[in-house]
Amino acid sequence: MRIGREAAMPRPQWYVIQVQTGGEARMADVIVRLCAEADLTADRDEPLLAECFCPSFLTQTKRAGEWQYVERSLLPGYLIAVTAYPDELRDLLRAVPDYARVLAMGETFVPLREDERAWIEEFTKPGDRTIPMSQGYMRGDTLVATEGPLVGHEGLITRVNRHKSLAILEFHIGGKRITTRVGLGIVGKEQGTAE
Repeated sequence: MRIGREAAMPRPQWYVIQVQTGGEARMADVIVRLCAEADLTADRDEPLLAECFCPSFLTQTKRAGEWQYVERSLLPGYLIAVTAYPDELRDLLRAVPDYARVLAMGETFVPLREDERAWIEEFTKPGDRTIPMSQGYMRGDTLVATEGPLVGHEGLITRVNRHKSLAILEFHIGGKRITTRVGLGIVGKEQGTAE
């Protein structure tokens, strides 16, 4: 009987939880604690929540004339919850006094698309969800990424801010258009070649 039950177990997906901007890390801790408490009385073999995190990225900023690495939120105002039970997670979040809701389209919870999830997973791991800084150069008005998570994903970039070492990206998550930033070091411009 246990074999049939395991075959019917839903597969965990990555769902987006909207929270108050600036309180992402605190809310992730609250959600993890509440889910662990709910697991103690649940009638299932696996945990409600496999992971809850606020993805971040590394960039550089100049302080006192020196470049220093800093970590910033990748999706300000959003968390990622890895769960096979979004309905149960939604019900649990109703008990949270602060704003926290699982993004949905109508009544259907929409997990991250596979390409968005794969991009984050490729450069991070459980326990360390910080995306490293990319490097590249400008060819006219176009960025050519030479290393880091933007290699092959230049099409996500809507704008480059060279002075702040940032690339501005646009994602569609749960039916919402979200603009975010990642670290980008520009090493120069490609010089034109004589023909």
